[in-house]
Parts: sequence; structure tokens; C-alpha cells
Amino acid sequence: MSINLDSNLDAHEGAAVSDSTILNLSGLTKRYGDAVALHHIDLDVKKGEFLTFLGPSGSGKTTTLNLIAGFIEPSEGTMLLQGQPLEKLKAHERNLGVVFQHYALFPHLTVRDNVEYPLKQRKMSKEDRRTAVDAALEMVRLGDYADRYPRQLSGGQQQRVALARAVVYRPPILLMDEPLGALDKKLREWLQLELRRIHRELGSTFIYVTHDQEEALVLSDRIAVFNEGRIEQIGTARDLYDRPETLFVGRFIGESSVVKGNFANGVVTTKGHQLAAQGTLETPDAALLIRPEKLELGQADGTGFSDRAVNRVPGVIEDIFYLGPVLKYAVHTELGEFVVRVRAAEAAHAEIGDQVAVGWDPADAVLLEDTDPLEN
Repeated sequence: MSINLDSNLDAHEGAAVSDSTILNLSGLTKRYGDAVALHHIDLDVKKGEFLTFLGPSGSGKTTTLNLIAGFIEPSEGTMLLQGQPLEKLKAHERNLGVVFQHYALFPHLTVRDNVEYPLKQRKMSKEDRRTAVDAALEMVRLGDYADRYPRQLSGGQQQRVALARAVVYRPPILLMDEPLGALDKKLREWLQLELRRIHRELGSTFIYVTHDQEEALVLSDRIAVFNEGRIEQIGTARDLYDRPETLFVGRFIGESSVVKGNFANGVVTTKGHQLAAQGTLETPDAALLIRPEKLELGQADGTGFSDRAVNRVPGVIEDIFYLGPVLKYAVHTELGEFVVRVRAAEAAHAEIGDQVAVGWDPADAVLLEDTDPLEN
């Protein structure tokens, strides 16, 4: 399955998510000795939303999930589930569903018995258990597999059993820690669509951890981007892609080209180039972030551009990538590397080694503070 970024940005806009808060995190902090794994996280999770924690390894996303689940205790801060404090409740008392990357199924129990297990723990009647298990297995499309054992299932089927077990008692929130990480790409992409369907059918709140930005874009109503134990930004996929608030978010979500320089009076000056920029900064250390589809590829003499592309930088084509309906050009310039994405049907004839120029409309570049001005 190929990911169409533009369509996925709109996939969840207008989704029916309640404005009411089901989970509130305030000042949530976790320390391990002198090391701070999580720095004063503040977050309101909306009832019925699919919220993804996205970030690199060690950024704090799994730590936050484990604090919510009750597997570790916070050093500071509060957690409220539907207005009730969570901190003093043990994990099993929080009534939250949890799905991990590793399925944790009981190998000696059938699929039905695995899914039924949490209902027995809750002393539900046998008749009600059967009805609930049947519904959960049908929801994950494993109704015909109820009498099989985990060893008789594929990895994707086992993960769906784990999902059914986690939702069979209808928890108010389902927590998922990279549940698709152990699966191959095709199966993972198919199960992403299944998760979206199940979320819509249940209407429950899902909190999902991943380091895969495409997965986050496909699944989420909102995404919280973690970096070094903090939330850098939270918003819809379109918010994060079109309006990143930090250079880290802009680089982490999607592809981008970045030009660094000195900003003053609507101009970024760098290496003899003066580039028009829109926005304001509190510091002269600036970074212009431009998405590949916003860049134009023209001739080295400055021809072949639209009137909007007033910023133009000469360069040479280093590589060309054919991606079906899209061509990507890697262009080396004295300001750094640019990636230009154009529709294959609209691409001009160009070859590796050609002298060209890249250009863009100042309104299409995001002006950000350069948080590491010493970086090349």
C-alpha cells in the first residue's frame, strides 16, 4: 500500500470526536535517579479520539503510556481519568485495555478462551461472556478461528486476538504500544486500516505509540510529537505537516528541505543569497522549511518557474527517484540538499548531472527558529 500524504492529512478531519476530556495529564514527570525521562507533560485526551504518541526512541512516548497504564509510577504530576485520580490505583484497577507489540497470548488456551479471560476475571456470567467474546471476535474478523490455538495462527491473526481480548470488556481507553511493529510492511498497512475501522465501530478512546510517522498519519485524529521527554507539538496531521511549530517537528513529520540563515526584515540571508520569508521570529537565527511538493524545478538560467517562485537557488541533480505517479529529484546546492517532488506526467525532461535551479513561493516555506544554529 502506498501512502498518499495529502489524502491522509485530510483522512480524520471532521471526525466525530467529543470535546469532553476523558483523560487529563498535568505536570507528569518521571525520573530515574538523576536522569529525567519525562518533563512536566500536560495533555488533555478527548473522549472518543484516536491519539498517537509519535517520536524517536527514548523520546518519552512509551514512558507516558506506561504511566497511564500504571506499570510505573510518576515522580511528579497528576492523572485524571474521567475526573478521578489514577495515581493511587494499581494497573489492574484502572480498567484500561492494553495491547503490546508482543501478543502475550496464553499458548495453552484457545482463541475463545484467551479473549474470554478478562471477562472471567471480572466475574461476568457465562452467557454474557459468550455474547461479548462472539462480538469481539467478529469485530476483528476471527469468528471462524475461535477454537484454534495461538500456534495455529499467523502473526497478524495473533495480534487481532490480542486486540479482541483488550476491547472485549469495553474499556474507556485502549492503550497500544507499537502493536504492529513486529509485522511485515504489507500486513502492518492492512492492520492499520483495520484499526481505523475498529476505532470507528467501538467509539472508544485509543492512545497509540509509534515511531513510524506514516502510521501516525494514517491512524490518528491528533498526534503528540515527543522529543527528549517533552511534547513538542500536538495537533492534526495537517497541523503538524503544514504548520510545524519547531524545526524538530517539521523535520520529523514528512520530508523537507531546510535552509538556515540570518533573519531580518522579511529576508533570510545565507551564503550570499537573500531569500524572502513570511513570518516573525524573536531571534535572528532562522530556518526555512520547504516541503518537496512546494518546490519547483527550473532551468539554471532562472527560466521555467512560475511567477510565485521568487526564491531561486542554482544546483545540480544528484539523483532521480521514480515512484510511480511521482518523480523525486535530489538537487545539490550551495545552501544544502533539496528534494523536489513532481507528478510524473508533469515532469520536465531532466537527467542526473543536469544544471538546474530550485524555486519556491515564500508563502509556501515555514519560517522557524533555528534551535541549533551551530549545525551545518
